[in-house]
Amino acid sequence: MSDAQSLLLLDDDDVFASRMARALEARGFEVTRAGTVEAALQAARLDSPECALIDLRLPDGHGLDVVAALHAIDATTRIVVLTGYGAIATAVESLKRGAADYLTKPVDADQVATALRGSGADAGMLREFTVPSLARVEWEHIQRVLTECQGNVSYAARVLGLHRRSLQRKLSKFPVQR
Repeated sequence: MSDAQSLLLLDDDDVFASRMARALEARGFEVTRAGTVEAALQAARLDSPECALIDLRLPDGHGLDVVAALHAIDATTRIVVLTGYGAIATAVESLKRGAADYLTKPVDADQVATALRGSGADAGMLREFTVPSLARVEWEHIQRVLTECQGNVSYAARVLGLHRRSLQRKLSKFPVQR
């Protein structure tokens, strides 16, 4: 695979990262995985990747800082930000810091490969970024708060200002599609 593009994949979700790495390798990328900000930056300093797929929420930092650091290491690295908690503000900020594209999970490998191989014409453009529905934003917010409360439904309900049973009903529903 001498013509394979080098790709740095930074995501702390090991199952997702393993699957995405295999899928992208099958699409012609030479993938280097990292699970932390420090590991990603160390790998990039050793051998600057042609492409990078960066998750926003990481255990030891924030993906936006990685975007800026990778851009400082090599301005030609094509960086795609990937997050489960999409927001227009973080999309705009990631582009300001040097990302070429912004994708929200769930996403398939074909979408990622297309974004990573994007032409210079669409660099820095928000392709097909749709504003999520209010119900979707509410569901994502509840999931973030629940994660921050370490899965404690009673505590999350207090933080959200909801009755515990109301929160449990909302949690029992499937995520609202965009």
